[in-house]
Order: sequence, then C-alpha cells, then structure tokens
Amino acid sequence: MTQSPPTPPEYPEPVARTTPPPFVPPDNPQVPPPYPQSSAPPPYPDPTAQTPPPYPQPPLLYPGDQAQHTPPPSAAAPTAEDITHPHHMDTDRVGRVHISAHQRRTDATAVGNLLLYLPHFLCSLLVVGLASLVFGDLGFLVVIAWLASGALVFHRPTESALARHLLRLRYPTPQERAKLEPVWREVTARAGIEGRNYELWVEDSDSLNAVAAAGHIVGVTRFALNRLPNGELAAVMAHELGHHVGGHAWSSLLGYWYALPGRIAWRALRVVTAVLFRVSRVFSCFGVIFFGVFAIGVALATISTLYGLPLLLLLMPYALAAVGRRAELRADRHAAALGFAPMLAAVLEKLHQQEQQQAAAAVGGMPLTESPVNKLLASHPDHYTRLHHLQPYLQSQR
Repeated sequence: MTQSPPTPPEYPEPVARTTPPPFVPPDNPQVPPPYPQSSAPPPYPDPTAQTPPPYPQPPLLYPGDQAQHTPPPSAAAPTAEDITHPHHMDTDRVGRVHISAHQRRTDATAVGNLLLYLPHFLCSLLVVGLASLVFGDLGFLVVIAWLASGALVFHRPTESALARHLLRLRYPTPQERAKLEPVWREVTARAGIEGRNYELWVEDSDSLNAVAAAGHIVGVTRFALNRLPNGELAAVMAHELGHHVGGHAWSSLLGYWYALPGRIAWRALRVVTAVLFRVSRVFSCFGVIFFGVFAIGVALATISTLYGLPLLLLLMPYALAAVGRRAELRADRHAAALGFAPMLAAVLEKLHQQEQQQAAAAVGGMPLTESPVNKLLASHPDHYTRLHHLQPYLQSQR
C-alpha cells in the first residue's frame, strides 16, 4: 500500500499593522506633559545700534616728570612781537630728520687740550704716588683707583652731581622745558645729532651765558631762556652743542680732573710758603734772606730732578687759555654752519654790551682797559675777533 507524503502545516496570515492611536495623557496629574518644542533664538543685537563708550586712556607721562601724572604743559603761544622779530624761528619741524652716523669727534683743539694737561697729569701722578706710600703694600691700588676714576666724567649720575653742586644748575620746570625742547629739537635736527643723548639744565642767573659740561650737559641761564628770541636761544645752544661735538667739553673736564691732585698740592705749598715767610720776618732781614735762599735751593733741586717740568707748569695757563679761545671759535663756526650766524652775532653784541656795563659798574663808571696779560689769560676771544670769524657766514646769508 502506497503512503502519501505529509501535508505541510499552514502558516498563520500576518496581522496587518495599524497606526497607533495618538498619545492621550491620562488624567493622572503625576504624568509630565510632553516637552515643548524649542523656539528660534532671538536675533543678536546690532552692534551699530549703540556705540560703546571709548576705553579710558592712561595719562601721559612727560619725560622727567614721573611724579606728575598730568600731560605736559604746552609752550606759550608766541606773541605778535615775537613773530615779527627778525630772529624768530619756526620750530614746527615737519618731515624726516637725518641722523649723522658720527655723533661726535675729537678735533685738534680737544687733542691739544689733553696734551697740554699732560704735565699736570704727571705732577698729579707724583703726588698720588707719594700719598699712596701711606698705605704700604696696598698703595698701588690707590694709584690704580685714581687712574680709573677718569671714567666718572662720562657717568650720568656723576654728571648730574657736577651740574647741581659745582655749576649751580637745576632741572628746568615743565614750562621752561616746553620752551627749551622745541628749540633744542630744531638745533639737533639741523646738526643731525640725537638730541635725547643730552640733558638740558637751567642756571638761575640774570647774565647772558650758557655752558657745555662733562659729556651730556647743556645749560643755559634764565636770562637767555626768557629774554632772547628763540632764534638767538637756538644759536646759543648750537654753540654749546659744538663744544660737545668737537670733544671740547669732556677733554677739558678730564684734563682738569687728572690735574686736580697737583693743583691741591700746589695750593698747599703756597700756603706753607706764605706761613714760613711770615715766620722768617720775625727774625728781621737775616731770616728773610735765609728763607729766600732755602726756597731758591728747593726750587732748583725740584727743577733739576724733574727735568724742568715745573717750568712748563708756569706756561700752561697761557697755553690752555689759547686752546680755550680756539675752542670757542670752533663752536662759533659750528653754530654758524647750521644757519645761526646772524642770531649768534646778535647774541655776541648783547653779551659785549652786558660785559661792558658790568665792568663799568665795577670800576665806578670808568672805561675799562684790559691788560695784555689778561688778554693772554682770557678763556674767550674778544668780541671783535669772534665777529671777524663770523663774517664769511654772515656775507653768505645776505
């Protein structure tokens, strides 16, 4: 009997999926409501709608016035009389300024000045060497320290102490600086010099004068600052800058410093000699004769021992004065080459009149005649000599 194959089971029909009904929250209050849809963010505020206030700027510090947190006072506007003055100068420089590659030099006058101080230096070295014997084996340190002390000439704090205590200078007030700095800026711009390398000082004096000292000091008197037109004040400052550029200021101070021990010893010797002479007068003429013979013997022994060096010291004041007069003419030439020849001539004329008035007042109104010795010892040339050397510059500007 044949058996038929088994019949496969029937699979159930798939149940059709239906869309679930919408969610209906129950009446139970503990069920949280659906999370609300987030809305679009508000637009970013327009930055042009409201301009923020400017950020406060810190107060400016004027150079040299660290203690004052206020802007520098502006220079007083020139009056109509100042503007119409023939020597008034416009200090509102606009444009580029050429700075020279060589800010200083040592001209022949500075070199000659150092050479003339050489005998003084040797005498001072002898004095310091004798004084160092007191310290025994450490005496050589005293000599070395004295030789190295010449570097203080270029030390800024030492220069400031020199200006304040020896030259009687002071720092200018903000009002004075506001008048000095534009003029100084014009002078240094014409010369191609970096003006910030120098310090401006003021002397409380009613005389027409100025000074160039040490390595970085330029000082003017209160009279020159307040009574001269700015063009003539510029001529004065250009003259003093010429001393610095030529090396006259630092060479003179360096020579004077190294000659100081010898000068002190010479003054002490003069005092001792004067005391001994007064003592010798007590013993009548014999004491005076004995003292004279003794002094001559000491002088001859000193001259022969030092190979005649003391005799050169007697001539040094005249030689140094001659070099000083040459330095003044070179500084005049420096100011004239910068275009200040007419202004400098006017300043020299005022200076000559002031000196004549002071000399006349000192001798009771009588005319003063200068002796030939005083002319040889004068550190500045006479008025007519300086004007004579300015003539080529004055004629070229006419």
